[in-house]
Amino acid sequence: MDDNPVGTGPGAITNDGCAVEFYALLPTVGEPEIVHAAVPPGASILELGCGTGRILRPLAALGHEVIGIDHSQDMLAHSPGLQTVCSPIQSLELDRAFDVVLLASQMINSDPATRQDFLATVRRHLRDDGIAVFQQSPPSWFEKLEHAEPVRETAGIRRVIRLARWEPPRMRAEIEYQVGEKTWTHAWTSYQITDEAMVDVLAAGGLRFGDWLTADHTWFTAYPA
Repeated sequence: MDDNPVGTGPGAITNDGCAVEFYALLPTVGEPEIVHAAVPPGASILELGCGTGRILRPLAALGHEVIGIDHSQDMLAHSPGLQTVCSPIQSLELDRAFDVVLLASQMINSDPATRQDFLATVRRHLRDDGIAVFQQSPPSWFEKLEHAEPVRETAGIRRVIRLARWEPPRMRAEIEYQVGEKTWTHAWTSYQITDEAMVDVLAAGGLRFGDWLTADHTWFTAYPA
């Protein structure tokens, strides 16, 4: 199975297949509030892979000092009022530790080698008394996607599942997104992490599991080991 991400459609496409123009259209659906409730008031927050700043901008409005990291300058251009750094996550070296490091957008479900590099960056930039906040595709998502209705429309965005090939622990997915007259596609591979395995995955990155933040196990915290 080819793990390489691929994206198509109008506008800039990042090297992991994400369409910048499409991501700039996406609204928040409670993510900033989940993070804000899990961390101290006014905490400094580093978001790895912040994209267009969809989560980070509301966190700044909630009183946090925020810095966003993304490897796409086209993504970062949508957050002109925020402090940002254009860099791959794996090689990031800010020489500073933060109260909170955020890894959202299901990036923890990357292939195991990339995942460990991401976690090393999380730990490297997290204070010893800090909190890491993660968003994952929970274990139940993988089988649900394979059997999901192929077409769904929400808030003016029409989603068409072109491919959902489940070969545990990998899911190869290709989704088409339609907004008005514009169409984008994104194909990528996600790796399932069971709740039991998550403890060991985090430990290998110098972290210990904290708490589930949502009942569906999409959001959770971790702390320095």
